[in-house]
Amino acid sequence: MPRQQPEIVVVGAGFSGAVVARSLADAGHRVRIIERRGHIGGNAYDDFDAHGILVHRHGPHLFHTNSARVFDYLGRFTAWRPYEHRVLSSVGGKLLPVPINLDTINGFFGLDLTEAEAAAHLARIREPRDPVLTSEDVVVNAVGRDLYEAMFRNYTRKQWGLDPSALDASVAARIPVRTSRDDRYFTDSYQAMPADGYSALFRRMLDHPAIAVECGVDFFTVRDRLVPRHLIYTGPVDGFFGHVLGRLPYRSLRFEHEHVAGTGSFQPAATVNYPNEHAFTRITEFRKITGQAATGTSIVREYPQAEGEPYYPVPNPANQALHHRYRALARAEEDVTFVGRLAEYRYYNMDQAVGSALKVAGRLVRALS
Repeated sequence: MPRQQPEIVVVGAGFSGAVVARSLADAGHRVRIIERRGHIGGNAYDDFDAHGILVHRHGPHLFHTNSARVFDYLGRFTAWRPYEHRVLSSVGGKLLPVPINLDTINGFFGLDLTEAEAAAHLARIREPRDPVLTSEDVVVNAVGRDLYEAMFRNYTRKQWGLDPSALDASVAARIPVRTSRDDRYFTDSYQAMPADGYSALFRRMLDHPAIAVECGVDFFTVRDRLVPRHLIYTGPVDGFFGHVLGRLPYRSLRFEHEHVAGTGSFQPAATVNYPNEHAFTRITEFRKITGQAATGTSIVREYPQAEGEPYYPVPNPANQALHHRYRALARAEEDVTFVGRLAEYRYYNMDQAVGSALKVAGRLVRALS
């Protein structure tokens, strides 16, 4: 396309790309978004299934943050429905709360401990690790071998295709251990769902006269014709460079959606984990998340896999070393900014992706003004 200053091209219409695009448009820049998929919203995309149930097509997305800035920024584009997520894990014929809490400890060991007694019990059974380098180290250091084997090890193997001993500590460090009865999956200050869904939020965010969105366009088929003033890239960083240094591993997922007629509740919690049974890791029931009223319910089973759409960077020392080499190439690209989970090879939550994108956008507004 002919050069038109000042135009900015954003590759990807997920949270990172959409937030940067809107921020730049608000600052007076014309922005063109190119999205390979046929929809905006990235992995947070949701729509109504054939039975009228709002479902998350790329797996459940639960919004939570401690950042008032992020919550208020997204609140420009959505009303919020308060929601606190709860998860159970199928272990030994019981459904026990995740993260581990007092009821998990008592249910698993067949005990009736108080909070103080539970803390003392964990102190007795933990396996001290120093230094804590891997995900196995994190878990056994906190709760010991039995809970690790029953609730974490096989789930991690399915999810990541690696034993926890081969994964960076940051993966397991995201999950707390409690001795109270708090059964919320998250404890952030702000926990809510977009009242009309994520796709509606994205439509409002990108509804700006200075933003043009093109879905179904692969950046790599048009990149030679693009001459923007600046490019924001949110896809896999190794793909941008043609995998010249080798492929960075990403973990993918296959989703099996199902509608269950004639019932308003399929399972006792929004998500039930299956660490030791089945090929899938978990089942999520969407009505429990959205609060939607309907005569039936819709669920999704998640099957982790190595191939397919990249969802999660796989954090371990070898992959981080390869990423550092790609990061050096990225920093040498003067007119390109790399932002987001895939471009930065970091496991961002949604709020972290938004926060990072807002910071990047602020720097770009200053640099391009």
